[in-house]
Amino acid sequence: MKRLAKSLTFFLMLSLVVGYLVSGSAFMDWAVAGGLFAVAVVGEGLRYWLRRTRAKKRDSSHV
Repeated sequence: MKRLAKSLTFFLMLSLVVGYLVSGSAFMDWAVAGGLFAVAVVGEGLRYWLRRTRAKKRDSSHV
């Protein structure tokens, strides 16, 4: 859980910086920042799901 929090915090900061850099005359491009953060959340969810399904396959015993 600690790794997930660190990873999402890193990607949140990164997406906010990118949103600020591409904003131009506006303060923040929220669509870009939100989209990048959404990609990070989906990626972390997919990584968690894959790790969980692999662990289930390893634990299943065929009697």
